[in-house]
Amino acid sequence: MSTATVIEQPVHARIVASAPRAEPVRALLRYETGDPYAVRMAFPADATLEGADLAWAFGRELLSMGVERPAGDGDVRIRPYGYDRTVVEFHAPEGIAVVHIRTSEVRRFLDRIQGVVPSGQESRYLDLDHDLARLLRDAR
Repeated sequence: MSTATVIEQPVHARIVASAPRAEPVRALLRYETGDPYAVRMAFPADATLEGADLAWAFGRELLSMGVERPAGDGDVRIRPYGYDRTVVEFHAPEGIAVVHIRTSEVRRFLDRIQGVVPSGQESRYLDLDHDLARLLRDAR
């Protein structure tokens, strides 16, 4: 089994609520070749209402489409906003979190992913034998 490559991109995010935060929060975009179809966006505890670290997983393709045009109709929705902003909406039973991030940072992250796992080649990075063995082991 090969070791997964991990790509992380710190981003400056601004959480928009009824009272927008005056200062950007630290957030982290993360991609792992072991889960080639997904990206994660993580927020540290001091940036969340619950006071705990929080991460959302969503499709790599959704992020890529969302910097160009509105995309998504589920828990995560992404759209361009203005010249160099991308809006990521996280929908949960507790409410909606709207996050603005610089499109240039998202594009840099997507370019780095593309250099490691080209679009359309994600299935080559799946370790189906390992995943099946884990499922069978967990079923016991």
